[in-house]
Amino acid sequence: MITRIRSSTAGYPRQFWVLVWVLLVNSVGGGMVWPFLTIFMRQQLGVPLTTVTLLFTLNSAAGLAAMSVVGPSVDRFGRRFAMILGLVAGGSILFAMSAARTLPVWALLMLLQGVFSPFYRVGSDAMVADLIPPARRAGAYALLRMINNLGIAIGPAIGGFVTGVSYSLVFYIAAAANLFFVTLIALFVRETLPRRAPPALQEASAGDGSRAEPRQADRGYGSVLRDRPFVTLCGVFVLATIPASIMMMLLAVYAKENFGVPESQYGFIMTTNAVMVVLFQYAVTRRSQGYPPLRVLALGSLFYAVGAGSVALGAGFWGFWLSMVILTIGELLIAPTGTAVAANLAPADMRGRYMGLYGITWGVSFGIGPLIGGYLNDNVAPVAIWIFGLVAGLVAAAGFLLLSRKLAGRAGYAGREAA
Repeated sequence: MITRIRSSTAGYPRQFWVLVWVLLVNSVGGGMVWPFLTIFMRQQLGVPLTTVTLLFTLNSAAGLAAMSVVGPSVDRFGRRFAMILGLVAGGSILFAMSAARTLPVWALLMLLQGVFSPFYRVGSDAMVADLIPPARRAGAYALLRMINNLGIAIGPAIGGFVTGVSYSLVFYIAAAANLFFVTLIALFVRETLPRRAPPALQEASAGDGSRAEPRQADRGYGSVLRDRPFVTLCGVFVLATIPASIMMMLLAVYAKENFGVPESQYGFIMTTNAVMVVLFQYAVTRRSQGYPPLRVLALGSLFYAVGAGSVALGAGFWGFWLSMVILTIGELLIAPTGTAVAANLAPADMRGRYMGLYGITWGVSFGIGPLIGGYLNDNVAPVAIWIFGLVAGLVAAAGFLLLSRKLAGRAGYAGREAA
């Protein structure tokens, strides 16, 4: 596998490798915090699960609102600026979370985290698209996911034990990782923002391959929102990632409160997810690149659906572990393929906005998925969470298949440059 990765990544610019190794540092810190955040907040606040999930919805809503600024800022002021801003703010917020003890304070911190977190994600995704040609982007995003999940494999395993000593220490370590990340970007990452061509020379690619009218300068999302197939694609992504959102945000609480699975054991469930990505992501992406991308996404959605739905049949550590294995197969298919499709469909001068709108899909699903799951837990039955995830994944699979016909002839859809 190492030989194949070296062969496939030969020729990637040095700056891409800087992003790879810097990402590893940050993902270890994040992996120590986020899998256990719902448990920590539940213990600190003593409120129903619906209230806790409302905080995550507030987080996602703030991120959604921030996207009106993030995408255009990345396209106007540059990728590097956005990445540094997001990481400095993120580290400060993590440090503040260690001392949060009341609902209003948690609401403020989750709101601020939602506002600033898209800056790094959109900036880095756009920078990778700037650095890597279209035909090689799926592999590049797959490699980034492998490194990210290597950190996540380490993070929860450590975090599960550190939380037994002090939750505050986990937040301190994660905040320090963010600040270290900022230092590396400031020293070793250069700006990659493409120079803007005169408006008269910028031509939008029409969905049917026809020549469109020259695109005027647009600092907002107007042009992106008029790209109806892309907007529809983002809507289906929201449904597709709901099963993953409820698994990542609610499984820890569900397993502990209903079956007595402690944080130390649950950390290994999350580690399994990350280890599978590290070991198999690149091979799965290389194999799936030979198939139409939206059909790959449809298959991934089916695995997402079955993975979440099977939690309803689990009754302990090994049952939940198997559900995570199934869900992770879907993740291997969906995550890099979806990011590559979004990047390939975006005009060069609008990558920040296209990647920003695509990034919203994850935020929206993590906002509404756990909220609906928390409501079902409190008002119907805990097991209803996973039936909801099953249905969302199945509907998304059907949506990807229907949409594949509309995008099949569009330039960039399968990693080809627009003519």
